[in-house]
Amino acid sequence: MLRRRLDDTGRATCDILRELDPEAGLPLVHASRHGGTADTLAMLENLQGGHPVSPTRFSMSVHNAILGVHSISQSHHRPLQALGACGDEFDALLYESFGYLMEGYPAVIAAFSESPLPSAYQGCTEHPGTACVVGMRLTLNQGRQLTATKPTHCAYPTPITVMNWLNGDAPFLDGRSRWQLRQE
Repeated sequence: MLRRRLDDTGRATCDILRELDPEAGLPLVHASRHGGTADTLAMLENLQGGHPVSPTRFSMSVHNAILGVHSISQSHHRPLQALGACGDEFDALLYESFGYLMEGYPAVIAAFSESPLPSAYQGCTEHPGTACVVGMRLTLNQGRQLTATKPTHCAYPTPITVMNWLNGDAPFLDGRSRWQLRQE
């Protein structure tokens, strides 16, 4: 019943979180630049037209709604962090995750997602234009190593650019990012 309240991106995010942390024992960090913009815009249009706003719809439009639904459905009682960072979500996601790792957690589950934007927003952002989610299980002692470098340009990666980078299909924004992934 809880999952019916989420859009496709929210359901995909919850699926990824569940797959990466089946025991619901790790901190979760979720970043999204725009969150539920379609719902927020629809509610604003309703208000402008003098129509009431659904409390349920409002509660599902807030940035932490996906993590809230996931925590209820999976009985997750560890730290949860929802982030929006004006284009710097990937950096914020990694830095927040690193903080939990430094506190002694063995791993952190990080998810980066975007929902489709309403037509009024098209062309005004680097948004990929489609719903997308990427999830990562981050540790200090396993897998490929991430290192931070000084970027030459400001970059605003999307979940799709992160997926391509992690899969080795493309350089990460042609050196505009501060993150470098050491290949195995």
